[in-house]
Amino acid sequence: MRRTILLLAAAALAITPAAAQRLPYLNPQDVAEAQREHGELVQELGGAETGPRAAYVQSVGRRVSAYSGIANPGQAFHFTTLNSAVENAFSVPGGYVYITRQLMGLMDDESQLAFALGHEVGHVAANHAHIREQYAERSSVGIFGQIIGAIFGPGAGDVLQARSRLDLLSFSREQEYEADTLGLRYMIAAGYDPAGASGILAALSRNTALQLRVQGRTNRQTPEWASTHPLSENRMQRALAEARATGRLGTGIRNREQFLSELEGIYVDDDPAQGIIEGASFTHPDLRIQFSVPQGYLMSNGTDAVTISGSAGKAQFRGGRFTGNLDNAVLLAFRQLTRGEFNFPVPQPQHVTINGMPAAISTARVNTDSGLIDASVAAYQWDPQRVYYFVMLTPGGYGVAPFVPMINSLRRITPAEAAAIRPRIIHVETVRPGDTVQSLAARMAYRDFKLERFLSLNGLAANSSLAPGQKVKLVVYGTRRA
Repeated sequence: MRRTILLLAAAALAITPAAAQRLPYLNPQDVAEAQREHGELVQELGGAETGPRAAYVQSVGRRVSAYSGIANPGQAFHFTTLNSAVENAFSVPGGYVYITRQLMGLMDDESQLAFALGHEVGHVAANHAHIREQYAERSSVGIFGQIIGAIFGPGAGDVLQARSRLDLLSFSREQEYEADTLGLRYMIAAGYDPAGASGILAALSRNTALQLRVQGRTNRQTPEWASTHPLSENRMQRALAEARATGRLGTGIRNREQFLSELEGIYVDDDPAQGIIEGASFTHPDLRIQFSVPQGYLMSNGTDAVTISGSAGKAQFRGGRFTGNLDNAVLLAFRQLTRGEFNFPVPQPQHVTINGMPAAISTARVNTDSGLIDASVAAYQWDPQRVYYFVMLTPGGYGVAPFVPMINSLRRITPAEAAAIRPRIIHVETVRPGDTVQSLAARMAYRDFKLERFLSLNGLAANSSLAPGQKVKLVVYGTRRA
């Protein structure tokens, strides 16, 4: 049934004691499931930020969720800032709301943060995830589905058989509109300027356009879990029209100074502790690992794996502590690839030496309903205690051919190379006399598109004039966290 879009309140919501007693509680089963999965979800998506910035996000979240119409909102909702290089925010039905540091870096003031969190609270209050689940198509999953799910699913566990919670959070256009409307309602009730809604949607739109321009040079791909909120120009224009209709556009809390002070020093892009993507190379300074992908292939960096995709195949790099021999490592990789239920023969691995390391490579031909595919594993004896490996999928008959340059590129970097890797951080700069967008953009910690990145980050045009005392955001190199 088509859900009615809720209208914005013209005035701040007031909940009387009698009305408060009638407010709905979150489903106890959802709450228990969210509590149970929270730790694993946080770990899978980069870990949680702690300290004053995380507390600040929680305080803004509590302020807007107080007007959600959910009973006992101070205890019902939990707000977590993820250490992730992906621009995203999402929520799960049990009242857990997540926002990434990368998305915060795109924001310009607290009202934009309030809208983003209010939007997610709105998804919970409107029960959107369960509505989507009712319409979700169920299908049996064979061995081919298990392989694809194992490499390209959005999270850990039996992705395709148990339907990941994040997968269910891909909302319809109507649900996005409703969550936008609810987010506006909550933020206005909490005293915020509703301009924050269209402000953050415009920032996301600018960033998306910029990433489309630079993606081919960065070789970075947005992971599947980030696509829970399809952005459209209509969403931004609709949010602006709704904000105008309230008569409050341009009034209320923006709190830009405090927001920017909280943003100072926040990591941008990859955390070196999880490895970084720079051009066609992935480098992990702590593990001293580096490899490069073939031309035209894109990477997505996860907490414990790097996913690689291109026109001729897809792959994943992972590994760690392992004390068996390389042949057993190859078999274990195939077993993990297929959730332990592979029923196809695995040929004896070919043993080679790559950049001074013993390696074993094997390709198995898999007959699926969609045709033949080649599943391959290349495992490396990194040291007596560790094995790293690539798992690769290609069309039948291709084997490892599309990935040979990548397989041969894996190497140890030197201590000096590892020490040279620094994180990118946001620095809030106060404009001085003589500063221009061009002179400030030249300081951006990127090899290319410096001006475009600076303009997008600050919502400026190339001919914008800067006034002394004005605050702008720069991305510069910082120091690693201890």
